[in-house]
Amino acid sequence: MITLLCLFLPFIAAIAAPAATRALGHHAAWILALAPAAAFLYFAGYLPDIAAGEVVTGGYAWVPSLNLSFSWFIDGLSLTFALLITGIGTLIVLYAGGYMKGHPQQGRFFSFILLFMGAMLGLVLSDSFLMLFVYWELTSITSFLLIGFDHERPAARRAALQALVITGGGGLCLLAGLVFLWNISGVTQLSLLVHLGDGLRQSPFYLATLLLVLGGCFTKSAQFPFHAWLPNAMEAPTPVSAYLHSATMVKAGVYLLMRLSPMLGGTPAWEILLPFFGGVTLIAGACLALRQTDLKLMLAYTTMASLGLMVMLTGFGSEHAVPAAVLYLVAHSLFKGALFMVAGLVDHEAGTRDITRLGGLRRAMPLTFAAALLAALSMAGLPLFFGFLAKEEIYYALAAGDLRSILFTCVAVIGNALMFAVAFAVALKPFLGPPVETPKHAHEGPILLWLGPVVLAVLGLAAGLFSSVAHRYVSSPMTSAIRDTQTEVTISTIPHLGLPLLLSVITVALGALIYLQLSRVRAMMVRVVDGAGPGPDRAFDGLVSGLVRLSVAVTRFVQPGRLEVYVTVTFILLALTLLVPPVVWGELPDMPTWPSDVMIHEYAFLALALTGVGAVLWAKNRLTAIVSLGIQGFAVAVIFLLFGAPDLSFTQFMVETLSVVILALVMTRLRLLPSDHRPLGQMLGDAAIALACGTGFALLLLKSTQGVFDNRLTDFFNAYSKVIAHGANVVNVIIVDFRGTDTLGEIAVVMITGLSILALIRLRSTGAARPADNDPDGGASR
Repeated sequence: MITLLCLFLPFIAAIAAPAATRALGHHAAWILALAPAAAFLYFAGYLPDIAAGEVVTGGYAWVPSLNLSFSWFIDGLSLTFALLITGIGTLIVLYAGGYMKGHPQQGRFFSFILLFMGAMLGLVLSDSFLMLFVYWELTSITSFLLIGFDHERPAARRAALQALVITGGGGLCLLAGLVFLWNISGVTQLSLLVHLGDGLRQSPFYLATLLLVLGGCFTKSAQFPFHAWLPNAMEAPTPVSAYLHSATMVKAGVYLLMRLSPMLGGTPAWEILLPFFGGVTLIAGACLALRQTDLKLMLAYTTMASLGLMVMLTGFGSEHAVPAAVLYLVAHSLFKGALFMVAGLVDHEAGTRDITRLGGLRRAMPLTFAAALLAALSMAGLPLFFGFLAKEEIYYALAAGDLRSILFTCVAVIGNALMFAVAFAVALKPFLGPPVETPKHAHEGPILLWLGPVVLAVLGLAAGLFSSVAHRYVSSPMTSAIRDTQTEVTISTIPHLGLPLLLSVITVALGALIYLQLSRVRAMMVRVVDGAGPGPDRAFDGLVSGLVRLSVAVTRFVQPGRLEVYVTVTFILLALTLLVPPVVWGELPDMPTWPSDVMIHEYAFLALALTGVGAVLWAKNRLTAIVSLGIQGFAVAVIFLLFGAPDLSFTQFMVETLSVVILALVMTRLRLLPSDHRPLGQMLGDAAIALACGTGFALLLLKSTQGVFDNRLTDFFNAYSKVIAHGANVVNVIIVDFRGTDTLGEIAVVMITGLSILALIRLRSTGAARPADNDPDGGASR
C-alpha cells in the first residue's frame, strides 16, 4: 500500500500545485518538493534488501480474465531509476521554484513537471505490460505539455508537436512489440518474462518483436535518425531540460533496452543493431554539440551522444559492457543534471546562454562555477570522479583484438574526446577570462537555483571517492538485474595500468586539443553539417507537410460532399462483399426447386409484392414511388403473418406505415422535380448495382437456409424467457430484455433522425437553405 502511495505522490502534488503556488508563490517549491523527497526516502529504504539480491513485487488484479494487472517490480535496475527520478526530481522542483519565480503560470508548470515525474516513476516500476505502456505514453503526453509550456511561441509549439509525433509513433511500435511478446510468451508481466529468454529468441517472430521494441526505444532515447526532437525540446524552460536529459524521458528507452536485455539480447541482430545505431548517434551527437554556441544546445547534443554510448554498450555483448553502461548512466545523470542547471542559472542571472557573449563570471558566481567545474570533471572522465570509473569500464569492455572491438573502441574514444571538449567549454568559457558585459548584471543566484547543481556535482565526486559503497548499493544490483545473474562491480578510482588507462590518456589529450582549438573546430563542423544538406529535422517538416497534403487529397477523393457518391460507393462495396467471396471460394448455394405446396393466396401476395416493385420503377414522380414502395412492405408483412410470425408482421406493418407517412410528409415540404433527372447511363448503372445487391442477399439467404440449423439460441430463449424475463412472448422478451440496450439505441437513432429531418425542413421552409440555382433537383439527389 505504501508503494502504491509513493507511486501516486507526484500526481497528488501535481493536483495541489496550483493552489499551493497561489498561496505561497515560488516558496511553494519547498512544500511540493516534499512529495518526491518522501518517495526517494521510501525507495532508498529498499537499498539493503535489493543489494542482498532480493526482489520486491506487488500489485492488484486489473482485468483478471485477460491476465492484466496493476503491478510493480523493484529490483536493482528499477530501484536505481526510481532513486534518480525522485532524487533529482526533488532538486528540479526546488530549482523550478527559483527559476520560474514571478512567472504567472508557475503553478501550471509545477503541475506539469510533477505529472511528468509520476509518469516516469510509474514507467520504471511497472511490471505489467499494460501499466508499462500507459505510463510510457503518459511521459510523451506530459513532455508535450512541458516542451510547449510557452505555447505562445511558434518554436515551442513546433518542438512539442515534433516530440509528441516521434515518441508517440515509437509508442505505437512498442505497443505492437508488447503484443508480440504477450503472444509468444503467454505472460503479461516483465518479472515472469525474465526466465523465458531462450523461448523468445527461438521464436519465428523474434526479429519482428525486436524491431518493434527498438522502434519504441530508439525514438524515446533519441537515437539517430530519430534524434531531431531532443535538441528542439530545448524550447522548454531549463528545469524541464535539466530533468528530461538527466533522469527521465530520454533514458526511458535505455531503461527498457536494459530491462529486456536478458530476454531479447545475446543474438546477432541485437549485437549488430544496438552498437551500430548507438555508435552513429554517439559521433553525430558529439559533432553537432561542437557546432553550437548555446549552452543548452551544446548539452542537449551531448545528451544525444551519451544516449548513443549507453545503447552501444547495452548491445555490445562483452562481459563488462553492461557494467560500463550502468556506471555511465548513473554518472551521466549526475553531471548532466548539474550542467543543465548551471546553464539555466547563467542564463537567468546573466541574461544569455551564448558562450561567445559570456566570460569572467567566476567571481560574480563562485558557487555556480564550482558546480560547473566539478560536473565537467566528471563528464570528462578525470580521476576521483564517478565519470572516470565509467570511462575506464567502457574501455575495459570494448578493448579487444578483433576488428569489431577495435572499431567501436575508436568510436568511443572519439566520442568521449569530443564530449570532453564540450564539457570544459560549458564549464570554463562562461567563467574564465576577462569579464564580459552581459545583458543582465550577473550575480550568484538564490539557494533554490544553486542548490541542485551543487548537490549533484558533489555527488558525482562522492560516488567516485566512495565507489565501494556506490557499487554495493547501486552498480552491482543494477548490473545483476540487467544480466539476470549476480555480478559484482569492483572498479575504483585508482587507475589500472594497461590499455584502458592508455585509451583514457588518449581521450584526455585529444579532448584538450579540441578544446584549445574550439573556434576552428566549430567553424569546421558548421561547414561539414551545412554541406551535408537537410537533416532529420528538415525531413520531419517535409514528412508532416506531405502527410497534410496526402490527407487533403484523400479527403477530397473519399468525401467529395455528394450524398449520391457516398450511397453509390456503399452499395458497390456491399455487392462486392456479398458476391465475390462465394464465387472465389466456390461457396455458391445449390439452386432450390420451386416448392409444390404454395397456396393460391400466397401466390397472390407474392404477385402483389412484385406489382409494388413495378409501381416503384414506373412511377412518374417521387411521391408516387414512395407510396408504391409501401406495397412491397405490406405484402411481406402479410407473408410473415401467414408463416406464423404475428409479432414480426405487426412490426413490419408499423415500420412501413410510418416510413411512408414520414417520407411523404418530407417530400411534400421539399421542392423537387416531378421526374427523375438522371441520364440513362446512370440509371442503368444504378439498376445494375441494385440487382447485384439483391442477388447477393438472395444467395446469402439461400446459403444460410441450406446449412444445418443451429437451435442453441432458440432453446436458450425458449428456456429462459419466462424464467429470467418473466415473459411468455419470446420475441418481445428478446427485443425488450435480452437486447434492450440495442433496442434503446435504435430508438435513439430514430429519434435523432426525426429531429434532424424536422430541423432541415424548418430551415428549408424559412429560406435558410436554398437549393443551388444550377441544381434542377434542389439537391435532393445528394
